[in-house]
Amino acid sequence: MQPENAGKANACSDAQSDVPAFINSFREDPRAHLPRSPILDYKAGRLIYSLDQPASGLYLVTKGKVTVCRTDENGRPVVVDIYQEGEFFGESSLLRIPHAEEQAIALENTRVMMWSTAQIETAVLLRPQLAVALLQVLALRLLDFKSRLHSLASEPAPRRLVHTLIRFAERLGQTNKDGSVQMIPFTHKLLAQYVGTSREVVTLFMNRFRREGYLNYSRRGDIVIHRDALAEWLRESPAAQSCEAQTVAMAG
Repeated sequence: MQPENAGKANACSDAQSDVPAFINSFREDPRAHLPRSPILDYKAGRLIYSLDQPASGLYLVTKGKVTVCRTDENGRPVVVDIYQEGEFFGESSLLRIPHAEEQAIALENTRVMMWSTAQIETAVLLRPQLAVALLQVLALRLLDFKSRLHSLASEPAPRRLVHTLIRFAERLGQTNKDGSVQMIPFTHKLLAQYVGTSREVVTLFMNRFRREGYLNYSRRGDIVIHRDALAEWLRESPAAQSCEAQTVAMAG
C-alpha cells in the first residue's frame, strides 16, 4: 500500500507509554536504538497492509491510531488491538510468513514510520539492546493477550464489553475535568470484533449503558465513558450478569 506522502524524522518521539512507572524503570525503549526512517501518512480508513499485501516491516505510530485485525478459522475479522502514538505494530513481518492473515487500517488520519525486516535484523546485530527492547515490548503484549484470552474464555459478552471500554478509556482516552474519559467514536462493529460477539449484542448493551448513565456521546459523536461507574458495575454479582447474558443470547 502506498502512503499519501513521506518525509524524514527521528525514531525517538515524545510519546508517553501507559505502562506503569515501575515497569518503565527497567524497560528499554526501542525508539532509542532505531535509525531514522521516513514518515508515511495514511488517511482514515486506508489500508497500511492487508491479507494480500502483508506487512513488510515493523511500524511505529507517530500520530493517530491504527487497527490491526486478523481472520479466524471461519474467515471472520477479529480485532487484535488498536495502536496509538508511540506504539509498534506489524511484528508478524519478522517471521517472514507470506500469508500472516493480518491487516492494518488507519482508524483516523495517521502517521507511521516503517523499518523493513532486513533493516530490523541489521539494527539488532549492530545494537543488541534493540533486541532486548523489542522482546520487552512483545512480552508485555503477550501478558495483555493472556489476560484477554482468560476473559474471552470465562466471562459473558457484557462483562467483556465493559472490560474493553475501560481498557480503551485508559489507553486511548482523554480524561475530562469531571473524571469521565472521552474517546473517539468506535463503531459497534469494531467493538464486537474486539470483544468476540455480535454487533447486535454490543448495540443492545451500549444502549443500555447509555440509558443507565455509564456512558454518553458528545456533540461531536465521541464516546464519553464514566470509567469508575463501569468498574463498579463489574464488581456487581457476576452470576447475575452471566445469567442475564445467557438470556439475551438465547433470545437472539
